Amino acid sequence: MQDPRPVIASSSDLAGWLAIATGAIGEKSGLDTVVVDVGDVFTIAEYFVITSGRTTRQVKAIVEEVEIAIKEAGGPSPSRIEGNDEHRWVLMDYGEFLVHVFTSKERDYYQLERLWSDRPVISMASTEGANPR
Repeated sequence: MQDPRPVIASSSDLAGWLAIATGAIGEKSGLDTVVVDVGDVFTIAEYFVITSGRTTRQVKAIVEEVEIAIKEAGGPSPSRIEGNDEHRWVLMDYGEFLVHVFTSKERDYYQLERLWSDRPVISMASTEGANPR
């Protein structure tokens, strides 16, 4: 059985897709976006992109923008998207990285960053405006 997860060819491609994803999040005014390096302790992905929106409508817009921006740049489609029915916590699986988009209330409740607080956080300053669209 073939692995349905998206294939990312190299670490530079991965950095590019992370930059495009965070740029797309910025386009839709995602809040407190962080990229957490979980590769040393998590076998499913190398990075978590975590952000939030004020409302379910904004969460939906962020998810759509990330998917469109990566696709338009020739990137992979997510192998799955979960939570897209209620838009309170949406998980986008890009294989090497997972994008978590929460409402602010859900993010405060689950505190995903606290779970991974011992992991390095990648600065977002280098990715602002990275969306090429």
